[in-house]
Amino acid sequence: MKRSMQAILTAIVLTGSSLAAFAGDVRTDYDHTVNFSQLNTYSWGKVQTSNPFFVNRIQQAVNKELQAKGWQLMPTGGSVTVFATDNIHDQQEVQTMYDNMGAGWGGGWGWGGPGFGTGIATTTTVDHNIGNLVIDFFDGNSKKLLWRGLSTENLSSNANKNTRMVDGDIKNMFKDFPPKAGN
Repeated sequence: MKRSMQAILTAIVLTGSSLAAFAGDVRTDYDHTVNFSQLNTYSWGKVQTSNPFFVNRIQQAVNKELQAKGWQLMPTGGSVTVFATDNIHDQQEVQTMYDNMGAGWGGGWGWGGPGFGTGIATTTTVDHNIGNLVIDFFDGNSKKLLWRGLSTENLSSNANKNTRMVDGDIKNMFKDFPPKAGN
């Protein structure tokens, strides 16, 4: 019973850590001198994406988050102008697997020997389609950058999955928005 419980707990931990490894990387930064409590209206600037279908998807996701925070969308002249852009590129990852290299743990008492074995090393290259999404808030008057959100994701060939990732990343960007003075 104890061994099966350990196996179940191990499986849960490994599954949870593998899911975390596939989660997107979301970061935000802002001008710490700005009092965001005085800003509550926004207008859209340019949204530039490599996939034209994502222009409306990004705007809808940002609108949802900002309006949930009490911000109001204005056709023009908002206290903040929102811009969004993406960058999609291929990134190569090199993975090397070692098999039957000899020695290592074993022998019943720690190290299993001096480590003079023979083995095979296999190296493969994996291409990942990486997408970056940047959302910028500029002061509507001075055009000064006030806030930036950045998301980085391994993209899927499934458009619906990518849409869910964008929605989730935008939600995470705005989780602690607007920034509080002194943070």
